[in-house]
Amino acid sequence: MHAAHTKKFDMNLLLAFDALLRERNVSRAAENLGLTQSAMSHALRRLREFYEDPLFVRIGDAMKPTPFAEEVSGFVLDIVSTVQRNLLARASFDPTTSVRVFSLCMTDMGELVFLPRLIEALQRLAPNCRIRTSQMSTEHIANSLEKGDTDLAIGSHYIQDPNLFQQELFKHSFATIVSNAYPHDEMDLQQFLSMKHISVVLSDRSTRYDQFIDDLGLQRDIYLTTPHFVTIPTILEGDLGLVATVPSELGKIFLRYKAVKVVKTPIVAPPLNLRQYWHPRHHHDPGIIWLRQLVKTLFDRYLD
Repeated sequence: MHAAHTKKFDMNLLLAFDALLRERNVSRAAENLGLTQSAMSHALRRLREFYEDPLFVRIGDAMKPTPFAEEVSGFVLDIVSTVQRNLLARASFDPTTSVRVFSLCMTDMGELVFLPRLIEALQRLAPNCRIRTSQMSTEHIANSLEKGDTDLAIGSHYIQDPNLFQQELFKHSFATIVSNAYPHDEMDLQQFLSMKHISVVLSDRSTRYDQFIDDLGLQRDIYLTTPHFVTIPTILEGDLGLVATVPSELGKIFLRYKAVKVVKTPIVAPPLNLRQYWHPRHHHDPGIIWLRQLVKTLFDRYLD
C-alpha cells in the first residue's frame, strides 16, 4: 500500500513523470524538458521514493511502466495537459530562446518535401529548438497527438478522427517516373499498362497511394508493393521495365538528384491534399500555435 498521501509532493516532478510516460526513455525525456540526463535521473529517483514503487523498469532499450505507473498515468497526463492548456497557454513562446523539441509525424515522402524548408526556417527563427520525426500507423496518430507525443502530423494522411483540427497547406497531383535510361519523354496508355508497376501502400492501409489508377478500371501488373517512397529511384535506376506513379513534388525532388526521369502519361491524376493536423487538447499551446503558423506560412500555396 502506498503512503504517498502522507508526504509532501513537489509538483514539478509531475512534468518529469509525464515526460517519462510519453518517452519511455530517460535521455529523451530529459531532452524533451530541456534537462540534463542526471537531472532527469534524480527526478525519477525522487518519484520512486515518493511512491515507493520503481515506476519504470528497463526492458531492452525502453523503460516500461510498472502496473502502478500505468494505473496513475491517465491522471498524470490529464493534470499536465490541463496545466499546459489553461495556464501555460497564457504564457508567451519566444522562439529565439526556447529549447523545445518539436515532434512531427510524417512519412518518408513528407520528410523529403517538408523537412528541408522547415529546418532552414527553424535554424533561422528558433536556433535552439530541435525536431524529432516519427512514422506511425494512421490509426495511432490521433492518440499520439492527444497525449502530446506528437505536436503536428503533416502530410496526406487519411485521418478520419473528427475531433482533430486540420488545415490544408497545398494540393499537388501525381507524376509518373521511370529509369533515366528510358528513351522517351512520354508514353501512351498501352505502354504504361504493359510495364511492371511499383506501388506504395502504407503499412496500416490496403489503399494504394496511386489507387486512382485502379479506380479508373485500368488493369496493370503490380510488381512491387512497398511502404517506402525513398527506395523507388534506386529500384527504377537499372530497370527499363519498371514504372511508378508518385506525388508530383516527390518526382521533382527525385529529378533534382538526377535519380529518375518524369514522363508524361495519358492518365489525368486527381489532386492530393497536403494538410497539418493537431489535437484540440493542445490547440492553445503557444509553442504549437507558433509552429503550425510557421508551417502554414512556409507551405501555404506552396506550388504557386
